[in-house]
Amino acid sequence: MEKLQAEDARYLKRKVKGGSLDVHPTEKALIVQYELEATILGEMGDPMVGERKECQKIIHLKSLSANTDIDTLARKVVEECRLIHPSKLPEVEQLLFYLLNRKKSDKREKHPPRDLAPFEGMELDEEANINRIDHYVELLYEDIPEKVRGATLILHLARNPDNLEELLQNETALGALARVLREDWKQSVDLATTIIYVFFCFSSFSQFHGQVTHYKIGALCMNIIEHELKRYDLWQDELQKKAAACDNDHKNQNVKKEHEKAFKKYQGLLIKQEQLLQVALHLLLNLAEDTRTELKMRNKNIVHTLVKTLDREDEELLVLVVSFLKKLSIFLENKNDMAETYAVEKLARLLPCKHEDLLNTTLRLLLNLSFDTGLRSQTVQAGLIPKLSALLADESQRQLCMCILYHISVDDRFKSMFAYTDCIPQLMKMLFDCGESPMDPELISFCINLAANKRNAQIICEGNGLKMLMKRGLKLKDVLTMKMIRNVSQHDGPTKNLFIDYVGDLAAQTGVQEREEYVIECLGTLANLTIPDLDWELVLKEYNLVPFLKDHLKPGSAEDDLILEVVIMIGTVSMDDSCAAMMAKSGIISALIELLNSQQEDDEFVCQIVYVFYQMVFHQATRDVIIKDTRILPLTTEYDEEWGRKIQSEKFRWHNSQWLEMVDNRAMGDDGEPFMYGDDGEPFMHNGDILERPDLFYSADGIIPADSTISPEFFIGYQNGDMGQAGGFPGSMNIDTFRQSTVTSGQRPFTASGFRTEEQFFYS
Repeated sequence: MEKLQAEDARYLKRKVKGGSLDVHPTEKALIVQYELEATILGEMGDPMVGERKECQKIIHLKSLSANTDIDTLARKVVEECRLIHPSKLPEVEQLLFYLLNRKKSDKREKHPPRDLAPFEGMELDEEANINRIDHYVELLYEDIPEKVRGATLILHLARNPDNLEELLQNETALGALARVLREDWKQSVDLATTIIYVFFCFSSFSQFHGQVTHYKIGALCMNIIEHELKRYDLWQDELQKKAAACDNDHKNQNVKKEHEKAFKKYQGLLIKQEQLLQVALHLLLNLAEDTRTELKMRNKNIVHTLVKTLDREDEELLVLVVSFLKKLSIFLENKNDMAETYAVEKLARLLPCKHEDLLNTTLRLLLNLSFDTGLRSQTVQAGLIPKLSALLADESQRQLCMCILYHISVDDRFKSMFAYTDCIPQLMKMLFDCGESPMDPELISFCINLAANKRNAQIICEGNGLKMLMKRGLKLKDVLTMKMIRNVSQHDGPTKNLFIDYVGDLAAQTGVQEREEYVIECLGTLANLTIPDLDWELVLKEYNLVPFLKDHLKPGSAEDDLILEVVIMIGTVSMDDSCAAMMAKSGIISALIELLNSQQEDDEFVCQIVYVFYQMVFHQATRDVIIKDTRILPLTTEYDEEWGRKIQSEKFRWHNSQWLEMVDNRAMGDDGEPFMYGDDGEPFMHNGDILERPDLFYSADGIIPADSTISPEFFIGYQNGDMGQAGGFPGSMNIDTFRQSTVTSGQRPFTASGFRTEEQFFYS
């Protein structure tokens, strides 16, 4: 309250009202809120001018401790402070008791994440006082030791949040600090660290970021960090030279002592430098809350600077650096910078570690980076799959490790690498421990990906693995568990034969009213069981599957995914002669043709339906039905180019059968005619295909090219007069345009949900 001026004090009358109590939010003190009325009286005692103002008084309780008698202290406070009415003694006792307990609980709490612990050099032999701030500023104009002392005293004030607003209003103090930092930071690491710490205290609150930016402290910190990293490289080079000299002349005691002296000096310098880096980086991390400021840092190569700092050993500094990288990694440009600097390789050395915060932060950063394909490759190359698999045993880090490994397992190139770790046995134990309770989606998704690899599937089935999965999937009607089982069932070899015991259970799931996605997985598992010893006729009859399959071939009878699985299932059972006959008698062939007409734009449907007919033409019972009673061959030629070429090839063979027979007979003869043999003396037709040797065809008016590469499509086009549409001249009928082997007899075509063989992936 401003002083009221009066010519005579006797004419001034004051009156105090109120006296409510509260506790100080941060200090060990009571706050008394009261209202002060001041009135100027005239010569006759009449009130002339009045003013009223809200005031407060802070009562500091320095003696409050665990041994303090609360009752005695409360009475003393009431007696000495006339603003508190004696009737409020119980309230004072209650507030003192609260302050005492709050003080105890504060000791148990950890420092907030943005708080830096005091470092060496902050100790003072006097207590800083906000009222002496001008004196502290004057010290900043003295020599380096006095500058360090003045900055340290101001730092002690800045560490108390209650002083920040008052310090902020003192532009002289902040301007002097910024000037000294800009001019003298190279002369003293302690001075630079202390002044940056002062501005760090301001940066801990978003409302003060503008003032920190005003003095360009962020840009100055970037320059300081860059300079210190260069100094660190020079120290390393010098130390290595002295170590090499010591190794070359190990008998020279002077050289040995010089190396030891240099190493001790290096350790002392390193401690101070890492304190400076920690404070400067923490300030930058706080300022990076503003994405515009973060972009400026990125333009100054902040990512390269942070990745270079990952070589340090100080764990607290590493936690800060990794946290900063984690924040930056959510932006594409920063993620690309991390890929260019091979940040994953440097992060790999931090796993595993005993520092829990560092371990957790590193895993979170790796999880952010694992969304990128290239960085996943770096993760594998850095040898992190075994390390992450071992960390699955740590419950506190299990979820993060599983998410990272799940992302890696998405890539088919890396699935097989899990077979050489203890990852799969741990996952199977986790599945077993779930019992009948719901599983974590990350766990079962990870298992589904791994089951798509043949070697992983064999490990999954070891012991009672498959039995446990089937029991859970069938009992709980668990769609994701059945999806994992379906992936296991697609691999040839010993694992497929293990499913013979569960064919009946799987077939039974199609006859009841189950969820459609569950039936899809059960039916897909059955369709994968291309086992020669399996009696499909018995299965179809016992579980009455033929009507189910026929009913679900009607367009619109179910979702397309289920209809497609039905087609694939028919293709599997059609390998058996008796089953193919059952299909022909039931009218499934006509239903397939109708489905082909309705789904002609869907390549997967066309491919799988053609495969069914391909299987059926091998059986006498269905061959005539397909060729004579349906238009499947023209339809196939129209809808599927690959199968159309095969059909045309067979037509060509039939049409030229006499000539082909003559060529084969002459190739097998002993007359030794030279034109029937190649340059190497081998017959042209020895273990070969006539279509592989189009140079033996009759000339077509000189239009056959010099290399004689011609296909039956050419002759068909030539006979029809469509030379402009005859196509190219592929040299082999079982090699397509991209030189990939086409489907052979008995092999299911590749589809999104059908059988997939394991193939090698090629990358440019």
